[in-house]
Amino acid sequence: MDYVDYYKILGVGKDASADDIKKAYRKLARKHHPDLNPNDPEAGKFFQQLNEANEVLGDPQKRERYDQYGKDWKHAEQFEQAKQQQRATGHGNPFSGGGEYSYTDGGDFSDFFASMFGNRGAGRPAKFKGQDYHASLTVDLSEAYHTHQQVFTTQGKNIRITVPAGIENGQEIKLPGYGAPGVNGGPNGDLYIAFDVKNNTSFERRGNNLYKQIPLDLYKAVLGGEEVIDTLSGKVKLKVSPETQNGTKVRVKGKGFPVYKKEGTFGDLYVTFQIQLPTGLTAKEKELFEQLSKER
Repeated sequence: MDYVDYYKILGVGKDASADDIKKAYRKLARKHHPDLNPNDPEAGKFFQQLNEANEVLGDPQKRERYDQYGKDWKHAEQFEQAKQQQRATGHGNPFSGGGEYSYTDGGDFSDFFASMFGNRGAGRPAKFKGQDYHASLTVDLSEAYHTHQQVFTTQGKNIRITVPAGIENGQEIKLPGYGAPGVNGGPNGDLYIAFDVKNNTSFERRGNNLYKQIPLDLYKAVLGGEEVIDTLSGKVKLKVSPETQNGTKVRVKGKGFPVYKKEGTFGDLYVTFQIQLPTGLTAKEKELFEQLSKER
């Protein structure tokens, strides 16, 4: 596997803080998202490298292994186990036949791992899990309201997945075994899909709750009545109390967004009334308002 400099991908130095890495990733992800670069065939590949760089450098343990072992960081645990075995038995490197392997002495970890894979050593080669893949999938908020299936392409393969209702923006799901093939009979890697949920509705989503402003005419606000409103699951009637004030918020229980992987469970819808003053009054209407103002 070719070495990929994750620091270079994110445009940060090796002394970058966790906050620096997070800011660099967000800036580049917005700029190079495949949806914003539909005519650039390299955008998807670079976006995948961005996600990999963020996954590794954004995790303190993975970053430490990456800094020490470079492209072989995923096999660091096997390397350390082999070193411990050497110390316990008093033998040199059991894979290469030489002395204890040392990267700081100028050795190349790739040689060590090659011996573990059976290229130079005797005995049964070690098995390793394949590389994980990362992809992104864009869905509309109205689509995310329902459990549905989508087909997308990654690594040249068409994959049909079921998207559970209630998926959130930025949420990531794992498809076990859909990554790169394993080494020496090891298990395949996994596929991680990050969701980009676009709001194509008039509702504002906050977690599992939805929010919407509804215009309400002056007369209904004063006298009361009923108001029919749209929700993501259909129309509902709301009772409007007499003398409703501008900015009044009403909760419609169970008409919010579905809770992820909790079938039949929903958040709430919060409706804020925005009272609309009448315009283009006739002379008679103005007279009636004047009489009302005198009565008040």
